[in-house]
Amino acid sequence: MENFVFYNPVKILFGKGQIAHIAAEIPTDAKVLITYGGGSIKANGVYDQVKSALAGRNVFEFGGIEPNPHLETLLQAVELIRQEGIDFLLAVGGGSVVDGTKFIAAAVPFVGDPWDILAKQAPVTAAVPFGVVLTLPATGSEMNNGSVVTKWETKEKLFFGSPLVFPRFSVLDPETTFSLPPRQIGNGIVDAYTHVMEQYLTYPVNAPLQDRWAESILKTLIEEGPKTLANPKDYDARANLVWAATLALNGLIGAGVPQDWATHMIGHELTALHGLDHAQTLAIVLPSTLSIRRDRKWQKLLQYAERVWNIVDGSEEDRVNEAIAKTRNFFESVGVRTRLSDYGVGLETIPLVVENLQKHGLAILGENKDVDSQVVEQILTLSA
Repeated sequence: MENFVFYNPVKILFGKGQIAHIAAEIPTDAKVLITYGGGSIKANGVYDQVKSALAGRNVFEFGGIEPNPHLETLLQAVELIRQEGIDFLLAVGGGSVVDGTKFIAAAVPFVGDPWDILAKQAPVTAAVPFGVVLTLPATGSEMNNGSVVTKWETKEKLFFGSPLVFPRFSVLDPETTFSLPPRQIGNGIVDAYTHVMEQYLTYPVNAPLQDRWAESILKTLIEEGPKTLANPKDYDARANLVWAATLALNGLIGAGVPQDWATHMIGHELTALHGLDHAQTLAIVLPSTLSIRRDRKWQKLLQYAERVWNIVDGSEEDRVNEAIAKTRNFFESVGVRTRLSDYGVGLETIPLVVENLQKHGLAILGENKDVDSQVVEQILTLSA
């Protein structure tokens, strides 16, 4: 097992009715800014629950944060916070709202161009404290310190992370997700699944506990994902999905093991160029990545085949092929298509993706640092 440092200070308030308890987590004299997306929280009752919990507090609002949050929108919130002296943020929404709020929190006290936090990995030395009310299980952003933001003007989608942008608390009430459309639930399942795969399906380092944790999350997603799509108000299935998505990227299963993330980096460029949902790009890229890089991932692919998909018969090659096919079929089964052509994207995108990866300092990817431009081209060609 590799050396690691694990730190996660996020307090989780899980279950029905937990929104009512957020006031106890926020200083009584704080000026609070509620951040949210397109307004679905007002239709599903979450907004009213939040406002009721914060009754009597000094509360401001900022809506309109996009899926794949735009820098240009987030900077408007930064300006509002600076003008009003707001000193606590409450992200109410899915991963994009949480990611956007993390950037806002870091940008408010930042000296200089806030885009440098992403484009130049400028150090974050201070951040406005914030909490989360999660409404979409997918990204794990509610319990980690990472954020992805898109600069719409230049079609760039970049990542930053800092210990200063861990949420102070996150409310995970499965009932707040009941009204989500099937597309978003399917996306969330694929997103969480791929988060696990990026940390698990690399090469063995004798970390059996992390492997078993990862495999249990994958099997839970396979079992509970279809249940919650079939019956959106099945509380038990939805609760299991919500918790699995959080545990998929809170740092625990990735501690002490090699991590890949090539699928995500390639996917970010596809989203930036074509506006595809984040999970759609992952569903396109992951099966092809497993196929193209099977030689370097062989031992873990065989382990994945046996432990997650119960594939034990046939040659090693047959088992690996079947495991990759089952991964693709699972994504399709939850409503997320797995080919570029499914989204009207052709092979002409490949040189653009390669160029942008190089521009962003991501010319070499993967757990072995061997995913270069040629391999990216092979992956995307197979993804057509």
